[in-house]
Formats: sequence, structure tokens, C-alpha cells
Amino acid sequence: MLRKFGLCELFGLTGPASPHQGITESFGAAVHSLSTAQLTEGVINRSKRMILDTLGVGLLGTRTAVFNKALTHSQSFMSEERSSVWGKSNMTLPPHYAAFVNGIAVHSMDFDDTWHPATHPSGAVLPALLALVETLPCRTSGLELLLAFNVGIEVQGRLMRFSREAHNIPERFHPPSVVGVMGSAAASAKLLGLSPAQCTHALAIAASSAGAPLANAATQTKPLHIGNAARRGLEAAQLAQIGLEGNPAILDLDRGFGVYYKDYSPSAMPDSTSSGFRWILEDQDVAFKRIPAHLGMHWVVDAALAARGKLVRADRNFDLGQIRQITLRVPLSKYIDCSSPATEHQARHSFQFNACSALLDDKVTVASFSEAQISRTALRELLSRVRVETPEDNRPSFDEMYCEVELETVEGQSYTARCDTFYGHWRKPLSHKDLVDKFRVNASSVLCTKGVEGLIDVIGNIERVSECMILGSYLRMTSSPHEQLYSVRYM
Repeated sequence: MLRKFGLCELFGLTGPASPHQGITESFGAAVHSLSTAQLTEGVINRSKRMILDTLGVGLLGTRTAVFNKALTHSQSFMSEERSSVWGKSNMTLPPHYAAFVNGIAVHSMDFDDTWHPATHPSGAVLPALLALVETLPCRTSGLELLLAFNVGIEVQGRLMRFSREAHNIPERFHPPSVVGVMGSAAASAKLLGLSPAQCTHALAIAASSAGAPLANAATQTKPLHIGNAARRGLEAAQLAQIGLEGNPAILDLDRGFGVYYKDYSPSAMPDSTSSGFRWILEDQDVAFKRIPAHLGMHWVVDAALAARGKLVRADRNFDLGQIRQITLRVPLSKYIDCSSPATEHQARHSFQFNACSALLDDKVTVASFSEAQISRTALRELLSRVRVETPEDNRPSFDEMYCEVELETVEGQSYTARCDTFYGHWRKPLSHKDLVDKFRVNASSVLCTKGVEGLIDVIGNIERVSECMILGSYLRMTSSPHEQLYSVRYM
């Protein structure tokens, strides 16, 4: 017997009636039903590291030009509800714009965490949650914050596994603009306590704010991708809360979320109420950066430093002028192949610049990307000697790529070094001490000692904190000695 189809169903606006749950609905159900009891020790520890690192790079990012331009823009908007701007003792914004500028700060120097498949998972989620926490009528515990954060991370991880294309260094869309806004929506929906149907609609609404072209990488606009993901995800959840609806099959359709991938193959979220549910973060850790640049730069910097070391050991009186040619063997990726960067954002996405900075200074730091450092004559001379090769076996994947640097001297000698896994990668994670040290250096550029150490203490014990509003008070503790401090309340 033939079944009649309505117009909406024929055009894929809704699915046919079915006793089986759709893919999008399975995500909505999981967002709603995941509980704090399901947070494992491994997931808690990894997510605490992600939160600490995200706050540190975000605080450092409040000193950048792109953050201050976005802040100036956002100050023109008014709302009765106000949320903190990180690193600003007496400044608040409407929650959506606090999420926006704080998200921009996190990615303003490309210093935030990176996951596999490729995205920056934390920057789109944490700013939205901390902005939302300050507006809720009831207190939010640290465990509730951890749960919402991990729901946002989990949704991103599940979505990226819908495509093999997503496993590689991106070519068309910047991943946080695609999956980040969905993670922000899921995390915000969880913290708001939305129903399964509302969670589904929050994802559908967020999907209409997804996607930013990779052509804006290496510009001041790239950090806006994270800020917009945080803001629009929060907004999607709040719109769903008041009854706005989207397509409840948005993840099921090629013309839904599938438009962002050439090989889209979605699958339902595992039953989060079953004993077999396992968080993706449990098995796939993130990478934490040691330098404020695109993740690929970490391979080339480590290889360049190792090659330099070989040259120095062979000739302690060496002069960089003796280098005739520098060969970089890297994966093929057009947006991080910038032969002569003119701005800090281009420099953060340039294999050539980072290799030459490492060779010239024996290090790469935050200061390496200043205008004065970028424009140095000695650096420009080194850049002119760089040749880039892209071997076929060097896949554009953060899980498989390598970088090789070969230095050839005018005397015909050759010194080669290769990096397969840099320190900070998920296969070689930063120690707790080094992660905390990174946070201290970044956060102390903005906050006083009490603020820095307070954040370390609270995040280290976040699962026992009864009121996570305390994070906002520490994030506002700039170097002024007159800052007021909330007392920490543990469960």
C-alpha cells in the first residue's frame, strides 16, 4: 500500500513517521540525558586541563588587537543580563557578546587546544558556558559545569566522525565554525536543562549559523569563528528554550549538516543511558600548544631546532649566512604555506616563518610574532632560502603528519632532522607541571597573583566546587590590589 507524503516530508523538511529515533533526535536525547554520574576520572582530568589551558590563552588573548576591536563593537549592545569579560575588572557585556569576545580572545593567537579529527574544541564551549552561568537563577556546581562542557566536546567529536574529510587538515571550512557552534549549543542546552526535543531544535538552529570559509584563516577574522560559534550556540539554545524550532532531522540529511562535508555519513548517538556509553575524550586526548601558532607549526619548529642543534654541534662558530638552502618537507596544505608573511596572523600560519624563527633565535615564543620580529632583515634573508617539498607519504592529518628540515651549507654539508610527534601532542602530552606553568605565564600577563593561583586551585578542584560563579570573580582580578575575592565553597 502506497503511503501519502506531505510537501514538507517530500522536500526533506521533516522525516516520515517512524518508530525509530532519527540521528538528530538521538543527539537531542543524549544531550538531555547524560548525567554527572557518567563523568569518568579520565574525562574529568582531561577536561580540567582543557579548561585551565583555555582560560590561560584567553586571558593572554585579551591583549590582542582583534580582541579589542571586537570588544569595542560589543560594548554598543545593551541588556539587563550581564556577563564578565575575562581580564577586565569592571566590564560586563550581554551574555551573547561576553561569549563572543571571550571566544575571540581564546583563538586570537591560535594558542588554544586542538583535537583529532581537527578542530579547536574548548574555545567555542567554555566562553558560552561561563557567560551563561552568570545569568542563571540557580547556582551551577562545578560538576554541572564539567558535564555541560563535556557534552559540548562530545557532540563535536561525534559530528567530526561523520566524515573522513574531517580527519585531515581542513581545505574548505574552518572546523570550529562547523562543529564548534553545535558543541556550544549542546553545552548551553545541557546547562539550561532543556528537554530532548528542545535540545534537538537547539542543534538545528545552531546549524544555520555554522560554517566559515578557510580563506579567512591567517587574518584577524579567523578568531571570530570561535567567538561566533560560542555566541551563536548559546543563542540557539536560548531560542530553543522559548519554543523556536528547526528541522529535527538536520543531522540526518545531506542538505542539512551534510553540506559541510563531501563524504557525509551520519550515525546515531549511542544510547547515553546504557552502561556501554563511552566518552570520545576518554580515548582521544587533545594537543596543547607550546607556541601561539597553528598546530602544524609545532612539527616544523621542533625539526628546525633539532637540525640547528646538529649544525651547532658540528661547528660552534657557525653563521646563519653559511646556510645555502633550507628544505622543509611538510604535508600539502595551502593555507599554512605562506612564504613571506607580513602580519602576525600570516606568520602563525607559515611553515617557512616558524622554521626560520627557530633557526635564527633558537626558540619560538609569543614575542616571535610581533611586527618588529616579523620584519627583521635577518629573518627575511633566511626566508628567501627556503624551499618547500610535500612528499606523498606526508599526509595532511594531525595524527599522521611529520616535518623534516634539511639545512645545506655553502660548503656542501647537510644537516637533517625530522619530527614525527612534538611535545604537547596527544601522543606525547604536556606534563601537568608544564601545563600549569603555561597557564601561569599566560594568565599573569593580565591577572594578579591571587587571580592566577585562585583559578589554578578552583579548576584543580572543580568537581568539588559548589558554586562555579567563583571563576568569574577570579577572571576579573586584574593587577589592581583592591579586587574583591569570593570565598570558595566546596561541597
